[in-house]
Amino acid sequence: MNICSRCIYDESIPNIEFDDNGVCSFCRMIDDLKIEYGTGEVRGQEKFNSIIEGIKSEGAKKKYDVIVGVSGGTDSSYLLKLAIDYGLRPLAVHYDDTWNTAVATQNIYKVTSALGIDLYTHVCDNKESEDIFRSFFLASVPEVGGPTDIGLAEVLYRAASKFNIKYILEGHSFIEEGVSPMGKAYVDGGYIADVHRKFGRMPMATFPNMTFLRFLYWTVFKRIRKIRPFWYLDYSKSTAQEELQRLFGWQYYGGHHLENRMSAFAHSIYGPKKFGVDHRNLVLSANVRAGKMTRADALNEYSKEPFVEDGLLDYVLKRFDLDKTCFDTYMGMPPKFYTDYKTYKKRFERLRPLFFLLAKTNLVPMSFYLKYCFAAKAPR
Repeated sequence: MNICSRCIYDESIPNIEFDDNGVCSFCRMIDDLKIEYGTGEVRGQEKFNSIIEGIKSEGAKKKYDVIVGVSGGTDSSYLLKLAIDYGLRPLAVHYDDTWNTAVATQNIYKVTSALGIDLYTHVCDNKESEDIFRSFFLASVPEVGGPTDIGLAEVLYRAASKFNIKYILEGHSFIEEGVSPMGKAYVDGGYIADVHRKFGRMPMATFPNMTFLRFLYWTVFKRIRKIRPFWYLDYSKSTAQEELQRLFGWQYYGGHHLENRMSAFAHSIYGPKKFGVDHRNLVLSANVRAGKMTRADALNEYSKEPFVEDGLLDYVLKRFDLDKTCFDTYMGMPPKFYTDYKTYKKRFERLRPLFFLLAKTNLVPMSFYLKYCFAAKAPR
């Protein structure tokens, strides 16, 4: 199999391309983003300083001047500290899909309490949350944990609108995590509605779904900006974890996305076993690009089975109301993908010029434009 000469992405990733030196298109994308954002350089710091001044000016007479989405994970927890360090007055916002680990919940409490930050939480009804996740499992598609991403995004926008805040900080770092390829996984509000309509057993009443029109409302009319500070700054996840542990008693939860049990199921069991998709290559490739580990060590780590928390599968089966035999039957069914259901993907592609302008002004993340607004080969 053809593997990138610089990271560990291979030819199984949809839409990947290799240059004459064997370097993949995603490594080149990361290089371009570093140049555009000045990541870790003086000009990146200057760009971010200018954004901070804009946030302070816009929110000068308000109780809060910025929203920070929190999950209890490393990046969002550290982002709260960063906001305070820069003199901002953040409101922490959490979307509770009722699948959080106890460690994640405690981390949110420890950091917000220590920093004196108010917390706004939207809790989805637990049975409804189970029903939505179960629908994606029964639909035989990869994005079993995808509804949480949409739910969090919608809750962030709702909180920003409620408190008249124009800026949202997000804790993603393409240096530490890469940019996930637009391949077999995809999610939007239309997709969630169609899958749940076909496989759900109860109405969606408390789940904060984001329709296409609501997405345009938040971005085009409300003009709520999303900023990713780690795209500009020199950020180290390991250093952040050390600081969080020392300052707040924050605890590590075992791995990327493992602070939430549904995410852990999707990344450790469901994706690898049913779809042959193991998202550990995102972080491993990022570590190789950054010189934090050798390519050989990354490939060796990637060859091992993903870590699975004790009792995780039993927990999922109980909440899905499935026995092991039924679970195995569905796991053995032929995979389906977003192309088999109704989505907004074609609309995003048709409106690519609009979303390019929105991305350049931080009204949508640049990663959204790069992943969702270009035609991709159908996953199979």
